[in-house]
Amino acid sequence: MWLLIGALAAVAVAGLAACLDAALARISPVRAAEMVEHGVPGAARLERITADPARYFNLVLLVRVVCELSAAVLVTMVSVHQWGLTWYAGAFATAVMAVVSYVAVGVGPRTLGRQHAPRVALAGSSLLLLLSRLLNPLIRALIVLGNALTPGRGFREGPFATEAELRALVDIAEQHSEIEADERRMVHSIFELGDTLVREVMVPRTDMIFIERGKTLRQALTLALRSGFSRIPVVGENTDDVLGIVYLKDLAGRVHEHHAGESTEMVESVMRPATYVPDSKHADELLRDMQAQRIHLAVVIDEYGGTAGLVTIEDILEEIVGEITDEYDQGREPVQWLGRPGDLLSGARVTARLGLDELGELFGRDLEDEDVETVGGLLAKALGKVPIPGASVAVAGLSLVAESAEGRRRRVGTILVRELPEEKSGD
Repeated sequence: MWLLIGALAAVAVAGLAACLDAALARISPVRAAEMVEHGVPGAARLERITADPARYFNLVLLVRVVCELSAAVLVTMVSVHQWGLTWYAGAFATAVMAVVSYVAVGVGPRTLGRQHAPRVALAGSSLLLLLSRLLNPLIRALIVLGNALTPGRGFREGPFATEAELRALVDIAEQHSEIEADERRMVHSIFELGDTLVREVMVPRTDMIFIERGKTLRQALTLALRSGFSRIPVVGENTDDVLGIVYLKDLAGRVHEHHAGESTEMVESVMRPATYVPDSKHADELLRDMQAQRIHLAVVIDEYGGTAGLVTIEDILEEIVGEITDEYDQGREPVQWLGRPGDLLSGARVTARLGLDELGELFGRDLEDEDVETVGGLLAKALGKVPIPGASVAVAGLSLVAESAEGRRRRVGTILVRELPEEKSGD
């Protein structure tokens, strides 16, 4: 009888530990600080716990494991006393403890802890702080022993709050309608950002808009207005030689103050220093650096020292929140005839992503190309550079004119396509 009473007491303590563990997981340092500001009794102790969560989570885990094992041993001793050293005595003890641990430790207490997190956390904070003073040396020793037996570097505070566990909690919260599906995806994106390299989010070199150092302020201002970019890299001999960044507001301010110099003064006179980052840098680390240094754009350098592309804060934020658009971005039909449908001379407005085969069917042309697959790609290849609104070229008897720039990266979104008259397409 005393063994059974001891087992029940151990299960009760394990359940309380599980309840406290679930409650602490739902209390953030910010919430604890708010309780302190509102004068909630015991909130100061809870704030101390949330300031060093790993230490106290490890303590709760130790208490729960010890109590569950103790209960299992006591129930096994009762079974052996009743039936002797037989297989069904062991099976009975295993079955009983599996059910009891699952219900009385795994489900019930955790549910209560999550439903009444503030009250449970406040109630258990005093005892937790006391146990921490007594058992913390033992916990530290056990973590050191575990790390010594585990291949690799191990974890200084113990691996008891893993990313996988946090992801699972987010998924469960969404399933129970605690958060929306978009919020769940955003949280997962934040975790993934730490594993994302700059080269995965940057604007590639082939999509960069840049200006040569010898161009005038007027030419730079015109390029900024036509392309829609407020920051443009300034290059020297080639794209690998990025000298700095010119800002639209600097151009406008200089032209306004010294109007006569817009045609004589060079763009390099108003450019700002460029920030360079390796393409192997992690995106989350770069985001922190850009916030600290108050920079918006950085030039990405590959392993050979050449320009791989450029990256902005928006490129990194899009990895978390998804595509960022503005009020000028509109959904368009793939093909809009400017005159009567099928009027090739009047032409059509097509999206830059329209396939070459589809355009060829519309205008009765063979537009197959081994290097590109879209109308936008064909325009860029014919121009030999990144197209901006107003750029035009003639290809296979068709006139292609870049019409509008869309999206935050200001890529050409629509292209006007017309059939050239016979006398102008005689090659």
